[in-house]
Amino acid sequence: MEVVTGALPSVITKLGDLLVGEYKLQKGVKGEIRFLQAELESMKGALEKVSNTPADQIDIQDKIWAKDLRELSYDIEDNIDTFMVRGEGNEQAKLRGIKKFIDRSVGLFRKAKVRHGIATEIRDIKSRVEEVAKRHDRYKLSNSNVAKHVAIDPRLLYQYEKVTDLVGIADARDEIIRILMEGNEVSSKQQDKIISIVGFGGLGKTTLADVVYKKLTAQFECAAFVSVSQTPDLEKLLKHMFYQLVGRESNKSSDVARELREFLENKRYFIVIDDIWNISDWKMIKRALPGDNVGNKIITTTRNFNIAEQVGRAYNLQPISLNNSRTLFFRRIFGNGNKDNNKDIVKCPDDELAEVSDRILKKCAGVPLAIITMASLLACKARNKMEWYEVYNSVGTGLENNLDVENMRKILSFSYYELPCHLRACLLYLSMFPEDYEIDKDRLIWMWIGEGFIQCEKVGKNLFELGESYFNELINRSMIQPVYDFDDIIIQGCRVHDMVLDLIRSLSSEENFVTVLSNMGGTSPPNTIRRLSLQNGQESHVMAQATWSLQHARSVVVFPAAAFLVPPLDCCRVLRVLNLEDCNLSQANSSLKYLGNIHHLRYLGLRETGISQLPEEIGNLQFLQTLDVTCNEIFRLPSSVVQLRKLMCLRIDESTRVPNGIGNLTCLEQLSSLRLSSLSFDAININIIEELGQLTELRLLSIQLYKRNDKLSECLCKLQKMQELVITGHLRYLGQRSIGGLDAWVAPRHLRILSTRGNFWFSTLPAWVNPSLLPDLTKLSILVRELHQADLEILGRLPALRYLQLEVDNKNLGILAGFVVGAGAFPCLVFCVFRQFAVVLQQGAMPRLRDLTLLSFYLREARGIACNDSSLDLGLGNLPSLQYVEVALQCDGTSKEEAEQAKAALTHEAEMHPNHPLHSIYTGGRYWGE
Repeated sequence: MEVVTGALPSVITKLGDLLVGEYKLQKGVKGEIRFLQAELESMKGALEKVSNTPADQIDIQDKIWAKDLRELSYDIEDNIDTFMVRGEGNEQAKLRGIKKFIDRSVGLFRKAKVRHGIATEIRDIKSRVEEVAKRHDRYKLSNSNVAKHVAIDPRLLYQYEKVTDLVGIADARDEIIRILMEGNEVSSKQQDKIISIVGFGGLGKTTLADVVYKKLTAQFECAAFVSVSQTPDLEKLLKHMFYQLVGRESNKSSDVARELREFLENKRYFIVIDDIWNISDWKMIKRALPGDNVGNKIITTTRNFNIAEQVGRAYNLQPISLNNSRTLFFRRIFGNGNKDNNKDIVKCPDDELAEVSDRILKKCAGVPLAIITMASLLACKARNKMEWYEVYNSVGTGLENNLDVENMRKILSFSYYELPCHLRACLLYLSMFPEDYEIDKDRLIWMWIGEGFIQCEKVGKNLFELGESYFNELINRSMIQPVYDFDDIIIQGCRVHDMVLDLIRSLSSEENFVTVLSNMGGTSPPNTIRRLSLQNGQESHVMAQATWSLQHARSVVVFPAAAFLVPPLDCCRVLRVLNLEDCNLSQANSSLKYLGNIHHLRYLGLRETGISQLPEEIGNLQFLQTLDVTCNEIFRLPSSVVQLRKLMCLRIDESTRVPNGIGNLTCLEQLSSLRLSSLSFDAININIIEELGQLTELRLLSIQLYKRNDKLSECLCKLQKMQELVITGHLRYLGQRSIGGLDAWVAPRHLRILSTRGNFWFSTLPAWVNPSLLPDLTKLSILVRELHQADLEILGRLPALRYLQLEVDNKNLGILAGFVVGAGAFPCLVFCVFRQFAVVLQQGAMPRLRDLTLLSFYLREARGIACNDSSLDLGLGNLPSLQYVEVALQCDGTSKEEAEQAKAALTHEAEMHPNHPLHSIYTGGRYWGE
């Protein structure tokens, strides 16, 4: 699915469903549907070709035709979906006797009318499709009659900037030179001799590579700097490289790659290959370069992290600091970067412009291209605060008609047009969110699915996992910025750089893809609103609300500042995505009155809206895929929820009860947080464990337990697609430890996250916790009653483990031995909590560990492992990435003096670490003699 092709991919699929489905279409209609399928397939192919051309280079007639067809595709899909809703009907009720006969007769009559209606609709659609095609042919001009304008690549305008005018580049330059030249005559591995600079468009990758190139060229026998670009002529590129390296033209009749390779065979060379977009281009270039020489060096640049990793050692270029941003910005406008010598902070030469300058620089977010562009724009403006604010407000909405801004957008748009078709709509959809908004990954992917942007070509392939791969691809291509969880372990969301947001808002507005009403101003809403984002409740928006037409709207997202503008739901006839998260609906009792009438709805986000119940009519939403009602005071879901047979994601609070029949929701993939047992005075579905076992598509499950249930393991064993499992117990109601309740469970192979909280213990480390059985396990938090050294070594070999919380009960079992974490153990671990056992860390263990917490750490056991009774040494100095350490020493059976000595020793160990990690050392327990 892609913005230029509109809903065509989905429409073509649905036309096929009409042919094979049990809809009993009228005679002749199927033939017309087949005609439409073929016609729309051809049009889709033509539109995909158009979509690969930048908007400013598309023929005006092609652009009009594409717009007409895209709008038509949306209308066609709406009509087909409406027929499917009416044709299938809602026949959940079990009727008897004469009432059943009457209702069935009325239903058959109604369906006959519906089938007649779709026949009329199909014929009307066919006429409209034919008219769009004829209109395009009528007014199409011959290409030979139109002189084509050849655009200059705007990147050339920035390629020859004076290095003296660029700031914040010295540290990155020195680091790359150090990495590139260290072990210069030792390593002979090709991978060790290549650095690939990767980063966002406009970040200065080419400039940095050029600075390093000029610094090092003299140290090599020959050197070359070549640019690849998006559609390279590789033969011409190799000839250009040959000329720079050899100093003469290559023999045109020979194989340039072979000639180049022979020349470089015994040479020490340095080559920069700039702007790689496809790994296949790199592989072709690499074939021309000998890989066995000692001392040769290569730098590449790319916007794609996957390509960078495949080429060599990836170097992530970071945005420049605020101080350097100010220097660059003010130097371009005022001719210098005045510096306060006392504070070493760059200040604006004009105090009146200081605040607006910082706002502009925040929008630029450390991207040199954006800073230079904004500075160039302001350099020709009056030094007046109001004029600068006008520029600040207008650029973000795409209204500023300025050559510098246009060129910057073109540079950024290279990344957009290089995206595969299926990713473009996903990216443009991010214009629904405000500036600097932290977008939840799961929420975004389910919204993409609701809109139909994610289409599985293979039957049975998981939509969410495909959407997750789209999300990761946008990160790898530097189009969005990842946001990690609290522990910096798992990517939980993303942000959009302001300049990318400016680009996609401009594209979305031009294509009528998204209509945004925010405090940044903007044009009036178009006559046909397809997707509406209400971000701010300005007075002008309130006045204009009466004129909005949302009968064609497919998505409505309302943010808290515009909560009072939530539109009446009875006017949203074809809405697919409705997200009202954080909007207070508690005072608007009628807000959800017509919810059951939005039959096309796929995504319903009501998180933290202050509601206390859902209408029973929610069961009418037979297409609903996602329902999120977390952070509300909903005591019980309506019984009709079990009719939502296409529901894939259900998010509720642990206090929210589900009705009998939850096992009917066999499409569910995410379910959280489900209470499986209750207090004696609180009624709950007694068959819920058995019903849970029927949800075999579940990938993510979070459950709450108030008492042990021996059927749980049997239930979980049926859920073989599980990737994330969180089981939480409550000490208040469990009383004593629940040991062994999960011992019979065998985790599925693709488990990524497992967390057992509260008081649910494994008797021993399960046999399935094994590197070969759990290759994807990233996050593990478990309680194991009995643990041995061999068990810890098994855990240490898990290849993807980044987060580990492990509590044991060895002390109560009389097992007093501590553990050794040996060399090579836990290669990817970043965050670690060990509770109630002692460890000593050897050289080479946990090379990436950043956070280490040792709770109830037994001093006597630790000394026993280290064979050192005089002082305590955990081996913290053997952890090269350590940033934070917390140790709570249990000093039972020792003197207070020994406890203080141990605390001092650990404090010293942390303070002597090269990284100077933050550290907290506590002592406790019952001392000897007390």
